Amino acid sequence: MNASNRGKDSVDQLRIHAPAKINLHLEILGLRADGFHELAMVMQSIDLADQIEITSNTDGLIKLSIDDPNLSAGEDNLIFRAAELLRCSYGNKNLGANIYLQKNIPIGAGLAGGSTDAAATLVGLNTLWKLDLDKQQLSNLAAELGSDIPFCLEGGTQLCFGRGEKLEPVKASASSSDMAIILVKDPTVSVSTPWAYGRSKEINEKNYLKSDLAFEDRRQLLREQSWLSSFSPSDPPPLNNDLQKVVAPEVQVVQNALKALSDLPGSIGVAMSGSGPSCFALYSTYKQAKEVLARSRIKLESLGFKSWCCSFQSEGVGFDQ
Repeated sequence: MNASNRGKDSVDQLRIHAPAKINLHLEILGLRADGFHELAMVMQSIDLADQIEITSNTDGLIKLSIDDPNLSAGEDNLIFRAAELLRCSYGNKNLGANIYLQKNIPIGAGLAGGSTDAAATLVGLNTLWKLDLDKQQLSNLAAELGSDIPFCLEGGTQLCFGRGEKLEPVKASASSSDMAIILVKDPTVSVSTPWAYGRSKEINEKNYLKSDLAFEDRRQLLREQSWLSSFSPSDPPPLNNDLQKVVAPEVQVVQNALKALSDLPGSIGVAMSGSGPSCFALYSTYKQAKEVLARSRIKLESLGFKSWCCSFQSEGVGFDQ
């Protein structure tokens, strides 16, 4: 989160980029006492990003507008909820802002589009309203709003535990390598995250781990994986996603996406991100991924997919220069 260098400037307009994420590893360990799933994940920021513009106003209202008519600009939007939580918790209810979202991350895709927008809102309004909250205070608010939002604040390559809000930096950042992905999504299809986790519980609860000690043993096993120290083509991420195992059999478009990506030449592996339905193929270099996509884009479009070539990023949300 590269927000500190803007903290005390006199500013009444800001522009923040909000990167998407993919899951290099998503493991469902079991059920927590609060009813949520206990997770062990590796999440990675990519350079596909929304843009948020924030300007101050004097009428004490949060006003949200979006360039995509398919998204609600009302109080149910995570951007609006983030702004309200921030001003009620650390500011005052008379603070106002005009927020404009340019939506580039596909909706309902398992890429944390709504979460990264909320994270960008927290960072931007912290500066606009001169609240001077530190990273930990913002992260605490982020965790109240959603499990992926703390990661979106921090970004880069992170081990994510608990509901996903407990972060640990990995031994070697994937963004220090040149690896990249080809990402695809059918724009007509979305997958409900609660439904995906519900199906996992229905199908796999009997196999869930049952104790905190067992959870920690599995977390430690993930920490010790050799690929987290290298992020190299010779020891690539194995791309495990437990949600893919329950979503793909029931969502035909995910099966189609995984098949289409598997048919592309040269990839290290393919997987679904998050709860889907977006899927990606991992490549050793950005140059290779870009060349493969250039040759394959028309074929992917004929199958109903939008496609992107994305590099790995070392940070989460931040101000545009």
